[in-house]
Amino acid sequence: MVDVWTEVEAHQYNPAISPVVYECLINPVMRGIPTNHKAVDESLGNLRKVLDVYEARLSKSKYLAGDFFSFADLNHFPFTYYFMATPHASLFDSYPHVKAWWESLASRPSAKKLSASMKA
Repeated sequence: MVDVWTEVEAHQYNPAISPVVYECLINPVMRGIPTNHKAVDESLGNLRKVLDVYEARLSKSKYLAGDFFSFADLNHFPFTYYFMATPHASLFDSYPHVKAWWESLASRPSAKKLSASMKA
């Protein structure tokens, strides 16, 4: 299951969430390029579909691969961390199991240490 959810992250989650991060944070702040709101809206639509699947999965287990923290969860940390710094972070509020999963990940001591060195 770790391999399955790592693949889901790479081929479904990341392609849906990363454009929002680029358009809302990286392009305007680091590159001086205005946000492409059409691209953000399209990506948010894609992300909602992915989060529907995650919500279903996380309603059955605490973490993606089961009731244990794994690389599958850890792999989601970077883009989700930056997504939470965008104006669209409240999207996770519509997915209570996903939100609880993210809060569990973000509250881990190692995640706190890592995020202290990440600029958002």
